[in-house]
Amino acid sequence: MTNMLRNKNKDLEVRKREKEDIKTEVYALSQSISMSAHKARRVLDQIRGRSYQETLMILELMPYRACYPIFKVIYSAAANAKHNMGLNEEYLVIIKATVDEGTTVKKLKPRARGRSYPIKRPTCHITIVLKNISLYEESVVENSIGLGTIQGHHSLWFAQPKNYSKGLQEDQKIRECIKNYVQKNMRISSGVEGIARIEIQKRIDLIQIIIHMGFPKLLVEGKPRRIEELQMNVQKELNYVNRKLNITITRITKPYGHPNILAEFIAGQLRNRVSFRKAIKKAIELTEQADTKGIQVQIAGRIDGKEIARVEWIREGRVPLQTIRAKIDYCSYRVRTIYGVLGIKIWIFVDEE
Repeated sequence: MTNMLRNKNKDLEVRKREKEDIKTEVYALSQSISMSAHKARRVLDQIRGRSYQETLMILELMPYRACYPIFKVIYSAAANAKHNMGLNEEYLVIIKATVDEGTTVKKLKPRARGRSYPIKRPTCHITIVLKNISLYEESVVENSIGLGTIQGHHSLWFAQPKNYSKGLQEDQKIRECIKNYVQKNMRISSGVEGIARIEIQKRIDLIQIIIHMGFPKLLVEGKPRRIEELQMNVQKELNYVNRKLNITITRITKPYGHPNILAEFIAGQLRNRVSFRKAIKKAIELTEQADTKGIQVQIAGRIDGKEIARVEWIREGRVPLQTIRAKIDYCSYRVRTIYGVLGIKIWIFVDEE
């Protein structure tokens, strides 16, 4: 009897995990498209495994007729993910893109003197599956070697294994809500939000949020009640009724010594079509003023509008990535330009203990 109960409990746990995986996946199906499966498969092979935003840009630039119906299917799947499940389009990836042959439509082409000849029109069925990878991206951290010893965690709370994924999603929604509010209310020409990190501490009846900013005056200036407005927006989005929310803003003395703020600065320069080498050299000059021991900046993608994507990096000073005692701040940032999506990675060597 005990073995039977254990097997049943294992089956229930497996089913729960499968249901959680299903919640992060969305699919769309389009049937009987007037096109051969070979032509559709030629396009699907180019977008399988890519992100949603990158896929839309690829389909807009490709010259094939099959791009438009595939574009509509992917757009429909993303709309289902956004409206039905509340997922963010930035974290959607195409994990499955298949095409199956459909029925062959037979028609008659009329000719002169009452004659005609048959025409065979092939059809196909296209299936697109999108998956939300936000939880997987949050779980893999570049500076995880120093967590707990040299560097602290950005989220401090305890949860049962059943509710752990819900807690991660809640943290992500809080951070996205704060960043969206700052983008709307901070008007600055360089486009730098100035958020270095957001720390979240959860208790039974209280959620404490600490926003570490490099330029807090640009947010609070003119409207001293903006922090209260931010609290109201977060409470509305997350439907907090029994839990209090407290948001505090702390100023960073040397903002350009943090990789997030530096990545936003480089992204703003790249959007304004500044040469990537000038942008990186200017960023290195700013970090030297912050008394850092070393920095490494890497940019990948269609740099300066070149047709072939490549990776370029510049290092200044020491950046010991394999030394556990070294305190290294890391950031990965995506910027969307007119040439495509570029990826920015920054490592800053702060100190060694």
